Amino acid sequence: MRCEVVTTANTAKVTDGDGREGTGEAAMGALGAMPLPRPLLRSALALYLDLHAHPELSGHEHRTADLLAARLADHGLAVTRAVGGGHGLVGVLRNGPGPTVLLRTELDALPVTEATGLPYASTTPGVMHACGHDLHIAAVTGAVALLAADRDSWRGTLLVVGQPAEETLSGARPMLEDGRLYERFGTPDAVLAQHAAPLPAGTVAHAQGGAPLMAGSIAVDVTLHGRGGHAATPHLTVDPVLMAAATVLGLQSVAAHATAPAEQAVLTVGSVRAGERGNITPDTAELSLTVRAFTESALDRLLAAATRVVRAQAAAAGAPREPELTVTARSPALLPDPALTAAVRRAHEGALGAARVLDAAPATATEDFPHFAAGGAPTAYWLLGTTGVRQWRAARAGGAPVDPNHAPGFAPDVRTALPAGITALAAAARHVLGGSGETVPGGGGEAES
Repeated sequence: MRCEVVTTANTAKVTDGDGREGTGEAAMGALGAMPLPRPLLRSALALYLDLHAHPELSGHEHRTADLLAARLADHGLAVTRAVGGGHGLVGVLRNGPGPTVLLRTELDALPVTEATGLPYASTTPGVMHACGHDLHIAAVTGAVALLAADRDSWRGTLLVVGQPAEETLSGARPMLEDGRLYERFGTPDAVLAQHAAPLPAGTVAHAQGGAPLMAGSIAVDVTLHGRGGHAATPHLTVDPVLMAAATVLGLQSVAAHATAPAEQAVLTVGSVRAGERGNITPDTAELSLTVRAFTESALDRLLAAATRVVRAQAAAAGAPREPELTVTARSPALLPDPALTAAVRRAHEGALGAARVLDAAPATATEDFPHFAAGGAPTAYWLLGTTGVRQWRAARAGGAPVDPNHAPGFAPDVRTALPAGITALAAAARHVLGGSGETVPGGGGEAES
């Protein structure tokens, strides 16, 4: 998932308690909130550093799932593995009668080569936690530790879902459908999740007034068929590389012409693969693309228009076979429940301070989290700021832009973002489970590095 976030101008500044911009205990210690226990922070930070150094791609998250399962078991949760197949897991902590709250975190990393220069950078070639899922996992374990240690303050059932394959938008539905998640573990009264975003570290951001937070999307793989041969005899071939190039250019007009000017829509070709050598014309070329929009009708129009372009370019090139288009994933727009979101926002304001709870404009990033609203389960989803204060201030002053999610230089300010993420999850869960969310013992301190 890639976030491009717009915040209201009067809430995008990070200030310490005395009004100065900065991070640290003053920055996080809002409204007298007590610091998180240092052993808890050290444990969560150690997990984050381990996960960041050892990322695993979608569908291969065995070590990541092992680490999360072990942490949940340490805090007294009963853990079930292979929910929906693959590496999906569910942890359950029952604490008497009451509501059920689900905390969801993702497990997978991205095929990105890390370029942060961090001492704990990825040790897996070509794979990186470039979207913050390592931060999400560490924050969930910290929140669970808080809740498990203070069971007198809440009643009900805490579910923790470790979801694989979010980056391919293919992990949530198998857990819910094949794994019968809600049938086996109960339909939650609230489903909560957060996502790292290029906002000031120590802040969270919510959608406004029932507006969508993220777009829906459709992912499509395309195979273009040509006729291979020698590069010296192009008249004897049908070049799929040239066909692919023309298709990519033709697709660039789809968003503009298949949607109304007031609709937000994006089409991106993220992968082109063809051939092995410069002196050989290959038989096929492959494209991978995504379309993004905020309504199902707009997504359908974009897909139909893209299909027409692909087929027309193949016909124009004299392709010997029709191109193949395969929808590999589809996810609806992310529309957090307005009532639950308002309640969670109040809990965050109490735990972090109102100045650290921002407004988020709809982004064309995409998640498969909306599937967790199955059966009418209310969802709340917020963005978690990850950008350190110096980098944020430099970017605002016209310097280098902040490295966003999915970039090789994406590097959360974990010392500030991790305590905020732990606090935000714990405060939201406790609010639903019987507390006000304003007395959560967190919101302050830094994770020591």
